[in-house]
Amino acid sequence: MQRTPKESEVLPRASTVSNSFLRKVARQGGPRSVKKIPPEQRRRKTDFSLEPHRYKRFLLRLREDSQFLRSMVQLVVALLCVWIGVEFYLFMEWGTSGGIGPSPGRPAGVEGFLPISALMSLKYWMQTGIINTIHPASIFILLAIIMVSIVIKKAFCSWLCPVGTLSESLWTAGQKLFGKTLLIPRWLDYPLRSLKYLLLFYFVFSIWQMDVPGLRNFIESPYNKVADIKMYLFFANITSFALWTILILIALSVVIKNFWCRYLCPYGALLGIVGWLSPLKITRNKETCIDCELCTRACPSAINVHKAGRVWSDECMSCLECVEVCPVKNTLALKAGMSGNAIPSWVIGTLVAGVFAAVTGLAMLAGHWQNSLTDAEYARRFQKLHEPVYQHFRGEVPSYGPND
Repeated sequence: MQRTPKESEVLPRASTVSNSFLRKVARQGGPRSVKKIPPEQRRRKTDFSLEPHRYKRFLLRLREDSQFLRSMVQLVVALLCVWIGVEFYLFMEWGTSGGIGPSPGRPAGVEGFLPISALMSLKYWMQTGIINTIHPASIFILLAIIMVSIVIKKAFCSWLCPVGTLSESLWTAGQKLFGKTLLIPRWLDYPLRSLKYLLLFYFVFSIWQMDVPGLRNFIESPYNKVADIKMYLFFANITSFALWTILILIALSVVIKNFWCRYLCPYGALLGIVGWLSPLKITRNKETCIDCELCTRACPSAINVHKAGRVWSDECMSCLECVEVCPVKNTLALKAGMSGNAIPSWVIGTLVAGVFAAVTGLAMLAGHWQNSLTDAEYARRFQKLHEPVYQHFRGEVPSYGPND
């Protein structure tokens, strides 16, 4: 009977293993070749089960496991959005019931879902130096998102955005349910990805051509003053067409990774462009890379990470999934340059959350967070929401008087 040689007899000695040999093995064996990486080149994985204390194990995972840390940040933001949603629901109940009794208060964080008003207010601020008091929080939420992207590319999309978290949850569920997700061919992927840039161009161009009086007319309009209320009522009294549109988007997001984010989200398009300014990018060490392609397979944005020196793609969300699966140490990392030091995942998570919290926190301290509308004014406007002056058509608002 022929003896099967041991792995140690097949491979050269660890000290003589060349990267060219490992590349050849990787191409032949795929992910299984990871087992053949010599110990001194293999990236060390922390065994969290060895830590007996639960809270220390939790802290260790936050420090060492980038995907666990990202999931915790996503969870905190999701809970914050739920809290804001509950507060706004109570505010809506108070308003639609006639404004009887003390108001539960309107959460300013809801303005994060008013990007068009935020863009108009930002331009108005840049041209006049005036921060409008209708939706002031929207300006600083937008600025915080942009600042995060300048520092760490589109990290907002994969770490903080509630829609991004929902999208990721959907395709993850689809992957577990069907075993895989669909991959759109590149000849179709590129034109589909251009849709979000066309939407971004439409919104930016429409706002860009507005002069200061036009911006002020929209910002101070009755419609803009209740834009968040109208948004809530849109979903509370959703039409069958809108509902079916949302259901179709959900279904597509289950079978195609990040369908909304990749193809339709103008916010993502903006952050992808701004992200090019970021000094921090996923960087691959070509000398130590064994071309196992695990990084590319893990990338939710379908980027060929294993072929890049530095990932410049506008689709990169700095989620660090590629870094987490790389089996060779000192090969894949988020760096400020090719020769820079690798940025630990806990530092990245701190920067993402810290930059966002710093910008919005400064707005709160400076008194530019809560709007100037009183409870009495809200109670009055709730009773008039059906009037024509509270409607709009493609950004155009009806004429209104000083008492509207």
